[in-house]
Amino acid sequence: MRGVLVEYGPGGSNPSHTHAKSAFIYATVIEGRIKSQVNDGPIKVFNTGDNWIEVPGDHHRVSANASETAPAKILAVFVVDTDETTLTIPDK
Repeated sequence: MRGVLVEYGPGGSNPSHTHAKSAFIYATVIEGRIKSQVNDGPIKVFNTGDNWIEVPGDHHRVSANASETAPAKILAVFVVDTDETTLTIPDK
């Protein structure tokens, strides 16, 4: 199990990506608002205290701060095989 703090400046985002093949992820917004899309699902906005899960093989298409003026933070808890050291794989 590994915890990762993801911080977004105002208007910040991460490129679309996948995660380690074994990764189950529990993400909680700990500050601000996050815009997220997993696989072909709808783009959703999560507020402070909201959470979501990702399962092995999910494609995180949108991962962004929903605000252009305030920062945002996510705490992502990964349950992953111990031999997998790369947690996030950006799309090519």
